Amino acid sequence: MLAVAGLVAASGASGVVGAPAALGEGCANPSGTYTGEVPWGQRLVDPARLWPLTRGDGQLVAVVGTGVDGQNAQFGPGQLEGGTGTERTDCDGRGTIAAGIVGAQPNPSTTFAGVAPGVRLLPLRYTASDGGDPGALAGAIDTAVDRHAGVILVAVPAAADSPALSAAVSRARSAGAVVVSAASATQQGARTYPTATSGVLAVGSVNPAGEPVQTEAGDHVGVAAPGADLVSTSAGAGGAVAHRWPVTDPGLAAAYVAGVAALVRAYHPELSGDQVVTRLTLTAHRPPSGTHDPRLGWGVLDAYAAVSSTLPADVPPPGAAPVPVTAPAVVPAAAPAPRSSDVAAGTIALAGVALAAAAGVAVAAVRRARRRGWRPSRFTP
Repeated sequence: MLAVAGLVAASGASGVVGAPAALGEGCANPSGTYTGEVPWGQRLVDPARLWPLTRGDGQLVAVVGTGVDGQNAQFGPGQLEGGTGTERTDCDGRGTIAAGIVGAQPNPSTTFAGVAPGVRLLPLRYTASDGGDPGALAGAIDTAVDRHAGVILVAVPAAADSPALSAAVSRARSAGAVVVSAASATQQGARTYPTATSGVLAVGSVNPAGEPVQTEAGDHVGVAAPGADLVSTSAGAGGAVAHRWPVTDPGLAAAYVAGVAALVRAYHPELSGDQVVTRLTLTAHRPPSGTHDPRLGWGVLDAYAAVSSTLPADVPPPGAAPVPVTAPAVVPAAAPAPRSSDVAAGTIALAGVALAAAAGVAVAAVRRARRRGWRPSRFTP
């Protein structure tokens, strides 16, 4: 069963167009075809603003979890890698929702679209329910590395760690992959894995008011992204364009971050996986404290800044000693500069990396964010 809250839409809910056939008793099924206003999470990340620069073409994103239902028509022909085995089915539904957030194609029948529609998706099933075996998860991550995935999204983390899982993460990092995992433990003080493993980009989640919605917390949390009242592709579509909404699941916030990581990798192919993680954390909208927050990490994901900002090659991650940064020129997003002029292609000027007084952290401040500040309430439906 799909372990998320608020998944059953009323039959007369706004935005429902038809109701595709059921996937099967006990399995996830669509709410319909979503035709409402652009979902708030999509407005916050605003990937269409970056598509003139990059759509994630050439990137392979592994979606590790409950499988991905390849019968949803919002995935493009050939977009899903792999065979036609169990990884291409998804009774649970979470893998299909996560994959849609990462890379669903724009379609005239719906306002929903994925963050990076140019990516290829590699579904890897290792569990059909919560609390998956860490050994099986390690094997799935190893498969993702063997298939040369540049971004590995752990859509359903394990409840426990293991030496094999830690080794798989180390191997992925050595291969240059970005490993993204959700902070989705449901008990106070608990951690999920590889979310809490060193080098993994651990993702917290927020609702439309900008409030954290997950229970898991700690110094391992890197950034936050939308994780409540979401819209995405549904399993059980039977060849149609079909969606589930409203979906509240802190685990899905990691899918937004994985999509943006793919955009960064496509636009900055020279960056290592660890440098992509540093870029995502440095350009996030800082929490109100200006320092690390145990549930929000270094702040809410800023896709536009992550892709378009110019940072020094050796810029340190948050928490390291600050380095001077010169402010680049600003180029309109509709007219991206040639790749040979990457310094001029930064569309958000960075004022520098400053040491935050309370925690001694390095903050790469985006000039646009300084000028305006983050007001999450404007994204409230």
